[in-house]
Amino acid sequence: MSSKAWLANVPWELVVWQNAQLCDFKKAHHGPSSDGYEACKQYWDSSHQNMMTLHEMVETCRKCHRLAPFTNYNGNTFAAIARSLIDTLQLPAETATLIRSLAGHIVAGVASDEEIEAFKKFSDSLKLER
Repeated sequence: MSSKAWLANVPWELVVWQNAQLCDFKKAHHGPSSDGYEACKQYWDSSHQNMMTLHEMVETCRKCHRLAPFTNYNGNTFAAIARSLIDTLQLPAETATLIRSLAGHIVAGVASDEEIEAFKKFSDSLKLER
């Protein structure tokens, strides 16, 4: 089984908290954006309980980054969530570093086609427990 409810334990309130922590650390304004906040919240609330592959989870985070729900650090917020979930896989250190890096690039929208394909291949190879 290569799917699980990756984001089920990440309610919207935790997403908001993650963004607030990043903004506080960087001394940046934390708050909802006027354009993307509601759309992103609705998308998250409707999808975060769904079964998905690792790649689909990262794509969900990428889409949320693109919706820009916060005034600052949207990419960092959703990349941090994806990376923390990857940490639950208990991968060998070198593999974990590579997979977290690829996930961050995908969420940020800067991954090459080759990187995306390598990440998909890794995602499809996972045997997950629900």
